[in-house]
Amino acid sequence: MLSVGELTRAIKETLNDAFPGVWVKGEVSGLKRPDSGHLYFNLKEGTTAVIACAMWRNAAMKLGFPLKDGGEVEAFGEIDVYAPRGSYQLIIKQLRPAGLGALLLQLEELKRRLAAEGLFASERKRPLPRYPRRIGVVTSPVGAAVRDIVKVLRGRWPGIEVVLAPVKVQGEGAANEIAAAIERFNRYGNVDVLIVGRGGGSLEDLWAFNEEAVVRAIAGSTIPVISAVGHEVDVTLADLVADIRAATPSQAAEFALPDRREVQARLNGLGAALAAQGMGHVTAAQQRLDRTRDRMGSALLDQLRSAERRLLQVQGRLPLALERHARVPRERLAALQARLTPAMERRVARDRARVGRLAGQLDALSPLAVLGRGYAMARDADGRVLRRQADLPPGTRFTLTVADGPVAARVEDA
Repeated sequence: MLSVGELTRAIKETLNDAFPGVWVKGEVSGLKRPDSGHLYFNLKEGTTAVIACAMWRNAAMKLGFPLKDGGEVEAFGEIDVYAPRGSYQLIIKQLRPAGLGALLLQLEELKRRLAAEGLFASERKRPLPRYPRRIGVVTSPVGAAVRDIVKVLRGRWPGIEVVLAPVKVQGEGAANEIAAAIERFNRYGNVDVLIVGRGGGSLEDLWAFNEEAVVRAIAGSTIPVISAVGHEVDVTLADLVADIRAATPSQAAEFALPDRREVQARLNGLGAALAAQGMGHVTAAQQRLDRTRDRMGSALLDQLRSAERRLLQVQGRLPLALERHARVPRERLAALQARLTPAMERRVARDRARVGRLAGQLDALSPLAVLGRGYAMARDADGRVLRRQADLPPGTRFTLTVADGPVAARVEDA
């Protein structure tokens, strides 16, 4: 013999095994909303059948539609036995309006078929232009979506051109209007990016953006497309096929266009960096010129000293050569002298001429030669050359070097 508790537990185990999870369709009645946040109601089928239902707070908080008496719903849950009353009830985990299940099945089938064609593949996604000149918008001409898009676009770039294709975004014929507008923009060919979307709503409200005509129009567009269907949880097929998905119409406008103020700030930064780099190149060039001038002066001095050494060597070897040849017969000595003297004179003349040229070049590079032509050179107390008017503000004391020496000077007026 079984006790009441044992029989209740056996019934509960039997029901749990037989119905681990089940979808049930019916009409809501007797809805109760206690402070706990749980929901209690009955699902009935006319007057022929009824089942008690409970939906715990965590599941109830996820409802995406208003639940009320008389509403037709589809509920998914488990059969449980409430032992204190000896009654069974359906513990609901998911709840949706009746008829939504058929729509979802239709959506999943279309999604699977289009995915098999590669329409949602990431390699098909095109980058958006960085600086579009004209933006096309496919949405309803009334409502918050178009106002939000235009407001954000104008705020980010006041001179941007916006071309609106007004369409229905829900209800019968909406999908065909949206697809036709996308195709017209592609024939028009004078916009750089398209924003296609609407504000938020239920799955039924957003259904036009799940229709095959809209998906194929976006996939076939040669203009990059931003999907701007205003919803966070559900993802439409238009979102999957678009090049960029935005969670709201305002975010779509932000994706489509850079902020003019940020671009101006970057340009200012680049201009400053370019100017600094240009000044660096000028300074480096001036330094290289100064070093080259110094090396040329040193090289000319070295060549002059080398020529003088060779001249002295030739002059030093001449007496020794004459002494060695003094012992030969006078005729041979005379002959040698006749050949040697002109040769030495020519060599000495060439060396003197070269020394003269080098001396002239050195003199041309000398700062004193420049001073001799009427120029002067200004230096500060540390000996640095003052080249610009900015280096000589009023009151500056400096040394002015002229051809015959330095002169102390002071700037009285700029």
